[in-house]
Amino acid sequence: MTATARRRWPWLAAATLLGLSLAVLAVVAIQRDGDAAVRLAPDDRAVVASGERLYVEHCASCHGRNLEGQRNWRRRLANGRLPAPPHDASGHTWHHPDAVLFELTKHGPAAFAGPDYESDMPAYAGVLGDAEIVAVLSYIKSRWPADIRQAHDRMNARAR
Repeated sequence: MTATARRRWPWLAAATLLGLSLAVLAVVAIQRDGDAAVRLAPDDRAVVASGERLYVEHCASCHGRNLEGQRNWRRRLANGRLPAPPHDASGHTWHHPDAVLFELTKHGPAAFAGPDYESDMPAYAGVLGDAEIVAVLSYIKSRWPADIRQAHDRMNARAR
């Protein structure tokens, strides 16, 4: 390790720890405050139909028309960014409570990972309204198998 790297290391470690701490606090705050207001409606036909239309318009170009995501979505691209993950049962979307999915969609990954995190995923605040974001997420959830939906419902209950 060079002398310059040794001098930067404590600052980098501190910044990383601070960023992770802020991300955890954000998730806790979202779950505490936001989850009460965020409820997906995967059984509401009108909400799901609206969500499907919005998903096709705003999300399918990256996440796939069938929610399949981009190939090799776990491997970083040459630019260091990750490909778009799938939103079907093979992905990790269903591993997050409604409020986290909502906030991630509304504010983008940098809201969780820190402002220096680079991602092709935009923040949809100002593009989609809150009800539209809920509709898109409801559409996504409506496509999951029953056992995954039930697991997601149990996770949401624990998050409250």
